Amino acid sequence: MGNRRVLRFPHQYGRLRIRPTSTASCDTKKVMTPSLSNLYLPNQSKLSQEELTQLQKDTHFDKKELQQWYKGFLKDCPAGKLTKPEFQKIYRQFFPFGDPTSFADYVFNVFDKDKSGEIDFKEFICALSVTSRGNMDNKLEWAFQLYDIDNDGEISYKEMLQIVEAIYKMVGSMVKLPRDEDTPEKRVNKIFRMMDKDQNGSLNKEEFKEGSKRDETIVSALSLYDGLV
Repeated sequence: MGNRRVLRFPHQYGRLRIRPTSTASCDTKKVMTPSLSNLYLPNQSKLSQEELTQLQKDTHFDKKELQQWYKGFLKDCPAGKLTKPEFQKIYRQFFPFGDPTSFADYVFNVFDKDKSGEIDFKEFICALSVTSRGNMDNKLEWAFQLYDIDNDGEISYKEMLQIVEAIYKMVGSMVKLPRDEDTPEKRVNKIFRMMDKDQNGSLNKEEFKEGSKRDETIVSALSLYDGLV
């Protein structure tokens, strides 16, 4: 078996035998442009060779894995699109003791690159590739998009608080927090004391990346799949 692992993805995505990761990376700029996404037809049970070749370049998954993920994606989303309620349902299965609705909404907005209100397979698999198999810089770029809710290139105190509040609601009573982090406000104050070097009340990407490398919990909250895929 080597270092293969079996992943049980929630919401009946099936049981996948995962191979070691490839060296490709998902280019978020490619996801933003017109692409193969409009070729994914509901009655297409397998990805074409052209689609597989492109997705291998854009992700950390091999051809076999991509076909397995696509098969599972169509099983749960016969129309070829993942809606926000369906996305929230996936998170509720991971966090049954909390309320992940708000956090799932924020994550959905980052997955949904073309802002169509739905996630197609390419958007899904590229985001999954980054959050599960990307290197630290990949994940920090993705994380910055999550926290920068209004996409103005900076993370305000209010934006950070919104995300942290959503995380606290999501984990519920599952996690015992230290006294200096037992409320979202305390946690965000602590983050800003550490990261906001110029003390201007917002974090630019450089400050966010540098600070996150010292506090892994900033990024770990994004990925449900670390160590599994």
